[in-house]
Amino acid sequence: MGDFDFLVGTWDVTNRRLRERHVGADDWDVFPASHVAHSFFDGAGSFDEMRCPTQGFSGSTVRILDPATGLWSIYWMNSRRGVLELPPVVGRFVDGVGTFYADDSDAGRPVRCRFIWSEITPTSCRWEQAFSTDGERTWETNWIMEFTRTG
Repeated sequence: MGDFDFLVGTWDVTNRRLRERHVGADDWDVFPASHVAHSFFDGAGSFDEMRCPTQGFSGSTVRILDPATGLWSIYWMNSRRGVLELPPVVGRFVDGVGTFYADDSDAGRPVRCRFIWSEITPTSCRWEQAFSTDGERTWETNWIMEFTRTG
């Protein structure tokens, strides 16, 4: 079994995305999505698609496990941009929580990016993204997804 096998299946997702980042704002855009996830390579790979009809875009994620290091690399794609976003976030699960990091940029500003997968049950889970602009001293969570299994 792979670390992301919990995600296989169909989900309803409530997204909360910060409207403005890096300004101390607390105004969230809330929107629904549908999500379908699959595994491959006997659980060492994961692929999903999230459709956000009220936002006019879809997103997909590819996750691949490096068996030598035990680290996952997570790649994001957005239908509006049509490219595989780089760099991937990289990390692992410890005690049921997955934490993944990358050095990236946001609107031209260098950021440290963090994904956290948590609160994983057979019927629900949570994902969040946060950015740090001060070397991980502080984090601004800017996107939260609450998943509820359907079917």
